[in-house]
Amino acid sequence: MEWQTVRVRLDLSHRGIIMGILNVTPDSFSDGGRYPGVTAALAQARRMIADGAAIIDIGGESTRPGAAEVPAAEEIERTRPVVAALRAEWDGLISIDTLKAEVAAAALRAGADLVNDVSGLEADPAMAEVCAASGCGVVVMHMQGDPRTMQLAPRYDDVVAEVRAFFEERLATLTAAGIDPLALCFDPGIGFGKSVAHNLALLRGLPDLAVGGRPLLLGVSRKSFIGKVLGSTDLADRAWPTVAITARAREAGVMIHRVHEVKPNLEALRMVEAILQGGETSPGECRPQVDTPYAPAARAWFRRWAEP
Repeated sequence: MEWQTVRVRLDLSHRGIIMGILNVTPDSFSDGGRYPGVTAALAQARRMIADGAAIIDIGGESTRPGAAEVPAAEEIERTRPVVAALRAEWDGLISIDTLKAEVAAAALRAGADLVNDVSGLEADPAMAEVCAASGCGVVVMHMQGDPRTMQLAPRYDDVVAEVRAFFEERLATLTAAGIDPLALCFDPGIGFGKSVAHNLALLRGLPDLAVGGRPLLLGVSRKSFIGKVLGSTDLADRAWPTVAITARAREAGVMIHRVHEVKPNLEALRMVEAILQGGETSPGECRPQVDTPYAPAARAWFRRWAEP
């Protein structure tokens, strides 16, 4: 299983990877306001990289239930300097967490490799064009409704079948729009327009969600359904249950895990992989192939979109 990004193609056949969450927002649900400005954000990115993160996912707009929308210019002001500063000192993968094409384009120009769109590239009609032209990796997430309304009354007849059908539609639509299928990755959107029962059903049904041989990404870190299952409102109580879900999801074939606490979740991946593979290890973290066939086209795209 491979995942194509601007600069590298990842081999995810044997080893899962961690995407570390870096919110540069004042209002994200668990870490809003903790990393204001480039200095604080870089310090947190360095900690996650030291703990083994393969991807740093930078977001400038909260998508927690009821969060207010942020103008694109403000979102760019929050994220682009962090992307550029991290790219200047690190050769790993950088993701921009946004549903706005203008923000994604600015981050890609600054050195990002991936676009993580919680709307599944439905919120902004220009997003598919930006992703196709740049050759970036794309995370396509499922969400019922939008961040302001998604948790009011989520309803499904069969949540696993409906999320899978959404993935199948997105795969067909986005490849027809010019995005390389190898660039696509799918996220079931735990907590995005889902009840506790829906979230648990999706976690049970993970093996049924993969489409087109594309990898799955899972983001459950610190989410409220964990607290509801445990009967606790303390965010600290959600850390180890997140690790438990990471281990269970890796056993079910999920290779990319988006989390706040990198080290314990990476250790869970490696332990499960040792069990699944009989103690064998594969070389490298994810065996990237540098300067992929799409890199020249990406460089041309950067030149076309370059700022004066």
